[in-house]
Amino acid sequence: MSIKNICCIGAGYVGGPTMAIIAQQCPHIKVTVVDLNEKRIADWNDDNLDNLPVFEPGLDAIVKEARGRNLFFSTEVDKAIDEAEMIFISVNTPTKTYGKGKGMAADLKYIELCARQIARVSKQNKIVVEKSTLPVRTASAIKSILDHTGNDVKFEILSNPEFLAEGTAVTDLLKPDRVLIGGDTTPEGDMAAKALVDIYANWVPKERILTTNVWSSELSKLTANAFLAQRVSSINAMSEICEETGADVNEVSKAIGMDSRIGSKFLKASVGFGGSCFQKDIFNLVYIAKSYGLNEVADYWEQVILMNEYQKERFTNKLITTLYNTVSDKKITFFGWAFKKDTNDTRESAAIKVADNLLNEQAKISVYDPKVKVNQIYADLDYLKTRTSAENKALLTVESDPYVACENSHSIAILTEWDEFKTYDWQKIYDHMLKPAVVFDGRSLLERKKLEEIGFIYYSIGSGITGN
Repeated sequence: MSIKNICCIGAGYVGGPTMAIIAQQCPHIKVTVVDLNEKRIADWNDDNLDNLPVFEPGLDAIVKEARGRNLFFSTEVDKAIDEAEMIFISVNTPTKTYGKGKGMAADLKYIELCARQIARVSKQNKIVVEKSTLPVRTASAIKSILDHTGNDVKFEILSNPEFLAEGTAVTDLLKPDRVLIGGDTTPEGDMAAKALVDIYANWVPKERILTTNVWSSELSKLTANAFLAQRVSSINAMSEICEETGADVNEVSKAIGMDSRIGSKFLKASVGFGGSCFQKDIFNLVYIAKSYGLNEVADYWEQVILMNEYQKERFTNKLITTLYNTVSDKKITFFGWAFKKDTNDTRESAAIKVADNLLNEQAKISVYDPKVKVNQIYADLDYLKTRTSAENKALLTVESDPYVACENSHSIAILTEWDEFKTYDWQKIYDHMLKPAVVFDGRSLLERKKLEEIGFIYYSIGSGITGN
């Protein structure tokens, strides 16, 4: 089966970049990305590529190449579904905030709405591909909806989880470690899986394309994120021991990372992990374990989340105690709001929690981030409902110039590891701050010796503060 027309429902961080790469690498396939969010679609179609809703290095050039040729962004969902032979579902699957499984289980209402819309519109047989991160056995629920509400149309369900790291998504898509495709072990399921394999084989070596049963594919995504998050929480747990004993977590990380059985990746101590996946997927895994009565398994994975939250609280407390146990009316500058560098995504960013803690202590915060827009920063704080929107705007300001953000500040907190922070004139920054001027480096980004020579008091995760 040769696919000529693809539809992707969902134009977010996964759907947009993934479909752009498919369109670029497969000019013979028409790729239409649909979303009900009219502004998001308008931004994807904007002639000014700086306005793309997703910032990823290299993505703008790929969109420019393929858009209008065989890559299209549209709000005409029904039309795109009707024309497509293969439909990717790439909608949000947030953690439930209500009812059974509140705070842990994945909310699948958007997935179900997609399935019902596909069933209603489809007139010919379709291959439906799960791209969203989903709990195990979601495929069976989707198939049940499609089979029982369709127009005598046959559907094959595939699981094709994404393994993207924001900030490197383009590279991850062009040169993936692996592409995982799960499907039914039936002749029809095998045929559907082969159709998707053939698409990826246009640029991915066949040996990197793995096929499994659908349940293994769904669980592999959750497991991968859980393992990566576990590594971050593990090194963060060691960071506090390092500070207390005089060890340096960066040296410890380098030493253990040279062990081939361990490896060096995801062993960078920080103020905590963020993003759309790690916390959500671990909570999902915890809920699945509990639903099967596997309480010890659930407790094990839940501790990864608890350690991550503790790290944010610990960073906040260190900042407050260093500033003489009060930050009331003191100006604190945040360098970075995104959850990591090279992305404008702020979901579960450590900066949000640290800011919330400090604002509750009546601090005044000035934020600079090179990619995150002002309205997103305020929306993140308003979502917490700790204070009114007016109170947030009175206590927190957003600057477009990092040097302005630091003027008359008591301290700087580095919450995102943007490379540009290392290039700043730190002497100039120091000269315009109140003294003693303190840098709280939540990413171990800067050179301690250089800053201390200037006159800063410098704290870095995992190696402590000046004089300790």
